[in-house]
Amino acid sequence: MNSPILEMIGIDPAVWFIVLLVMILILLIMVIVCMSKLSNTNRRLDELMRGRDAESLEDTIVDLIAEIDRLKASDAQKRRELKRINDNLMITYQKQGIVKYDAFQEMGGKLSFALALLDKNNNGFVINSIHSREGCYTYIKEIVKGESYILLGEEERQALAKAVDEEDLMEDLKEFKELDKKSKDKKKREKQD
Repeated sequence: MNSPILEMIGIDPAVWFIVLLVMILILLIMVIVCMSKLSNTNRRLDELMRGRDAESLEDTIVDLIAEIDRLKASDAQKRRELKRINDNLMITYQKQGIVKYDAFQEMGGKLSFALALLDKNNNGFVINSIHSREGCYTYIKEIVKGESYILLGEEERQALAKAVDEEDLMEDLKEFKELDKKSKDKKKREKQD
């Protein structure tokens, strides 16, 4: 094959033929790889869309967005409710202190008591109940920021200190259980005698 153009360039036509053949093989390999990737993409798209048309997929997406909006509104409402509950907890009586004592030496059983109930800011009251043979007398004194503007008795100060510190709460519970048990035991012995 003699070609004046190829002779002018100075390249053998067989070399051109081999170069073109290699390029065709490379392009063929690239087409096969592209077809394989397209097949994988079509398979994945088919799995995504299986059993659904484009309209139902759009409805599903719209429903999911609406559900997200409902969840956001519900979350905001729950946050408001939690804030309200926390605000209420600040003013509820959370701290307590109690001291049982004998108001008069002739009485036994520690029937008198002083009870302090305080909120988070140490505001509240102290109730003092004095039990005697003639009757039971109850007094209440206001507490503001852990202090009373009215003079407190010794037992009332102890109850207030327990409520403010809250360190003796478990001891008080144990003491009450022991006193209750002793009282029940005493009643059992009296019934037996």
